[in-house]
Amino acid sequence: MGKGETVKANNTNFLMKLVRNQCFIPLAALLLLVVINLIADPGFFKISLGYNAAGNPVLSGFLITILDSGSELAILAIGMTLVTAASGGQDISVGAAVAIAGSVLLRVLCGDNSRPETLQAPIIVAFLVSCVVAMLFGAFNGVLVAYFKIQPMIATLILFTAGRSIAAWINNNELPVISDPSFKYYGEFIPGIPIPTPVFIAIACIVVIGIVLKVTNLRIYTQAVGINQSSSRLNGLNPAFIKVLSFVILGLCVAVVGLIKVSRISSINYSVIAKDIEMDAILAVALGGNALSGGKFNMTASIIGAYVIQFLTTTLYKFQVQSDALPAYKAAVVIILVVVSAPTVREYFSSLTKKLKLSKEVA
Repeated sequence: MGKGETVKANNTNFLMKLVRNQCFIPLAALLLLVVINLIADPGFFKISLGYNAAGNPVLSGFLITILDSGSELAILAIGMTLVTAASGGQDISVGAAVAIAGSVLLRVLCGDNSRPETLQAPIIVAFLVSCVVAMLFGAFNGVLVAYFKIQPMIATLILFTAGRSIAAWINNNELPVISDPSFKYYGEFIPGIPIPTPVFIAIACIVVIGIVLKVTNLRIYTQAVGINQSSSRLNGLNPAFIKVLSFVILGLCVAVVGLIKVSRISSINYSVIAKDIEMDAILAVALGGNALSGGKFNMTASIIGAYVIQFLTTTLYKFQVQSDALPAYKAAVVIILVVVSAPTVREYFSSLTKKLKLSKEVA
């Protein structure tokens, strides 16, 4: 084999490895969106430094919006990835659970008065209470799935249906309002720091889950249960516990997003808060190339997928697409992803690649 043929073969192998990498699909989708926006309006990528009403420096622009809003989705994608991998299904109650977590947080901060002049409890205490409640609801979903053998989407349909009513009941159907300006720091900007706070919260969550997956056996156990529950049980694992744990972790992610959501407006709208966010979280997992039937997962790909979904949403808004029409565009993306990730399609492309490789070797 000559030098030119060797270089060509190496380039081919590199491209094949690149395409097979699980992060390829979300990164390719991101690149496509970047190119579309560059052609349509290069100003899409402009970032400007200004000042908010309080006189503090803040960065603004479409990219900042993507990082800001996409951070919520990235946090939820972490928990949704684990639930999908362990249970082979998805949690559709995420949006309602965010409403409950946010409502609990406000209830603790407001006490009996829906519009207190001062906070009735430290924010950290209210957040911890919110975490406990969200994790309990996550455990409830996990028990239905793991012990009662109910399909995840059906099991979480209960909370999906009743969750927002529960959130309203927690605050006696009132809309509490927090007047303390420091509460807005978690959903907007910390004075003197021009980058939105949710970006730092998302980074912290990503670092924590990265460390957990690195130093514990959570990844191995979750994948083992998702791939073959019976075999994992024979190997000494408790599949039911692993499934419940994945839902509890998602509950913790929900509580973090609940804090960000209610902090943005210092209040809550039970029917609108985190509306349809569960669909975006599921789509982020799918866009990351993770099998929706469970098993192996790539957390990095899911997180990239979350920001790509937000990039797509922001792009559609930029092109003045009506909010009611957004689900139709995302549904088209889901169809493409499901078809591409289907076993028959993967097998077809795999066999086609092998045939091309063999024909080149023969030639």
